[in-house]
Amino acid sequence: MRPGGAFVDAGGLEECVPTIRGVPDHGDAWSRAWTPLSTTAASVQCPDFTLRREFSQSDGSLVVHYRLDAAPGYRFLWAAHALLDVSPTAVLQAPAGTETRIDGGEIATWPTPLERLGPDDGTAIGAILIDCPTTTVIDGERLTFLLDAPGQPISTALWRNLRGWPTDVPYRSIGVEPMLGRVFDLAEAGPDDAARVPATGTCDWTLTVTAS
Repeated sequence: MRPGGAFVDAGGLEECVPTIRGVPDHGDAWSRAWTPLSTTAASVQCPDFTLRREFSQSDGSLVVHYRLDAAPGYRFLWAAHALLDVSPTAVLQAPAGTETRIDGGEIATWPTPLERLGPDDGTAIGAILIDCPTTTVIDGERLTFLLDAPGQPISTALWRNLRGWPTDVPYRSIGVEPMLGRVFDLAEAGPDDAARVPATGTCDWTLTVTAS
């Protein structure tokens, strides 16, 4: 694993920034070492920005506070690339009527058949739930993601790989990814499809994760 290398799917949650797909694959941060700042905070230095995150708790929820420092006007995508080990009966719950952009250009309205996160059927599909700040994975218990980023585009990405990718050795991989932006690849982002660093040079956002 080295900066600029191909993404290694090891499960858990990675920070994808400043792009999700494209160059570099899954962004710059995931392949770099983080520097501890305290028992609850750390930062990672990338060529064009510094990303800081700090963990806290509130009413039984995990709260992650993010801060990205970069030149004013810097555009980026970010995703909490959460790969989840869920059963064939798991479903993804999101607000009804949410616009959903599916790989290949299809535009759908949530809920769609993609809400079922199994069983394995040999497909691999990515989708983005546009302007969707909260989703819940239901699999016996519930795991809810809530993203707050005033003034920035907020979506949720879904990677539903039911042993459909890669073609030579397909495996199962389910990603539910709160994100800033509306596209997977920063190079394809329109004027309103990416987050933008304000004049202060600092962009802040918060992710809250609740298990119940």
